Amino acid sequence: MAVVAIVPARAGSKGIPGKNVKRLCGKPLLAYTAEIIKDAGIFDRALLSTDAEEIAALGRTLGLEAPFLRPKELARDDAPMLPVIEHAVAWLEKDGTKVDIVVLLQPTQPFRRAADVVAAVDRLKQEPCDSVVSVVPLPSQLCPDYVMRIDEDGRLVHFLPEGAKVTRRQDVRPAYIRDGTVYAFRATTLRKYRSIYGPLCRPLIVDPQCSVNLDTEEDWRDAERRLGCA
Repeated sequence: MAVVAIVPARAGSKGIPGKNVKRLCGKPLLAYTAEIIKDAGIFDRALLSTDAEEIAALGRTLGLEAPFLRPKELARDDAPMLPVIEHAVAWLEKDGTKVDIVVLLQPTQPFRRAADVVAAVDRLKQEPCDSVVSVVPLPSQLCPDYVMRIDEDGRLVHFLPEGAKVTRRQDVRPAYIRDGTVYAFRATTLRKYRSIYGPLCRPLIVDPQCSVNLDTEEDWRDAERRLGCA
């Protein structure tokens, strides 16, 4: 089965300007993802999708393929990820690669481990599912059973009606959020459902210590502290 990595890295970041080429503890952010791709050792091809020649040139030095610049309509702030992936997969297929499994690896997750990427692909290969997506557990106080909302009359009420019955912390149902470490999915899922998830998505639970999302300057400073270079 042909396994390909797609790394989306456009130039127009507003929260952290130039973040994909910005140096995090001595090396460009993009380098962290390129290194994981090499360490995983499972990819037939690794394609960088970017709209900037500076990022493309950096990607090539890191061992990523960057044969095109992403169309402008796919590089806007409001451009969804799905057509970016479809564009990259279509290019690979036109170039002669029969794509079976696609792995989306966003550069904004520099703490990811190669073992988690490999585990996601292995689970996708071994189980009858459409996709495998990494998640991290929420602290119990943030789980939906404990979350409140303010209704139209200004009353503080449980966000979920059944939350009123949960009175002990140990009874709170676990909840998870997608963390961006890895999205692995079949090419058939992409074609059939126009989705990277499909109706049967399996979780890969990731250690929160190996997860961070770089959206703001404070996120960047936190990553520097955790890497020991702040």
